[in-house]
Amino acid sequence: MTGTDVLMLILVFAAGVLIGLVFFGGLWWTILRGIGSPRPALWFFGSFLVRMVFLLTALYYLSGGAWIRLILLGSGILLARSLVLRWTNFLGKKSLPEQEVIHASQP
Repeated sequence: MTGTDVLMLILVFAAGVLIGLVFFGGLWWTILRGIGSPRPALWFFGSFLVRMVFLLTALYYLSGGAWIRLILLGSGILLARSLVLRWTNFLGKKSLPEQEVIHASQP
C-alpha cells in the first residue's frame, strides 16, 4: 500500500465524518423545526427522504465499489453520530433549567 493509497483512505474516512455530520445534523435541525410545526409529519418525512437520498448517493459514489471504502465511510458516519449526540446533549443541558421553569409554571 502506497502513501497515496493511505491518503485516499484517510480522505474517505473524513468524507464519512462529513456525510454523517450532515445526516445527523439535518436530523437534529428537523426535530427542532418539526416539533413546533403545524405539520410535523411533513417535516420528518421530507427530511428523511432528502437525508437518505443524500446518504445513499454519497455512499455509492464515494465507495467506488470497494468494501474497505464502505467500512471507512460507515466508521466516519458512526463517529459523526457520536459527535452530534455529544453536541446536542451539551446544548440540551445548557437550556434544561429554563425548560423546567417553563414546564413548572404551566398548570
